[in-house]
Amino acid sequence: MKHAAKELRVDFTQGAVAHRMRYGGGRGQDLAKAMGFRASRTPMVVDATTGLGRDSFLLASLGAQVTLIERSEKMHELLVQGIKRAASEGGKFREIISRMTLLKGDALDLLPDLNGDAILIDPMHPERKNTALVKQELRQVREIVGPDNDAADLVRLAIEHARNRVVLKWPAKAAPIEGIKKCSHQIIGRSTRYDVFMKT
Repeated sequence: MKHAAKELRVDFTQGAVAHRMRYGGGRGQDLAKAMGFRASRTPMVVDATTGLGRDSFLLASLGAQVTLIERSEKMHELLVQGIKRAASEGGKFREIISRMTLLKGDALDLLPDLNGDAILIDPMHPERKNTALVKQELRQVREIVGPDNDAADLVRLAIEHARNRVVLKWPAKAAPIEGIKKCSHQIIGRSTRYDVFMKT
């Protein structure tokens, strides 16, 4: 007997997100290093493909002002609900949420008017051949937002408009996205890599 799929929701106060905030390693995490966080430097961040907002929340928890962009109406609404729930918790969660600004729209349209030091792009990743390995939650996100066929266009535009760097979050073993230049350097984890495109 199959169990009904659990309803997708954005939750910043429990589970993996809260655990990562408390025990993830702070500015020493791969994502933070890729985005340019240093002991004395906190970049202004634009998350161009917000999705469930977990990376944005982590970066905001490290002190960054983060602008979140989401073009899917349904995903945007889930983010609105998740942000409201986290803010209502008060304390540390409200403080973190206060550094997050959510915009609804296409990053291709919005990026030219934003002044991010570092722009994060985390497009829908290529489907794995063994679909059993793909978490149900990620399948649900894919069903909502669809494929990001314009990912290469977004990376090129982001490189044009970022003040300092663009970071592409991508599966560690996946081939590079076609149509974009070679990155400046990479930070490679067990399952995820960050391709970093420096402006200077």
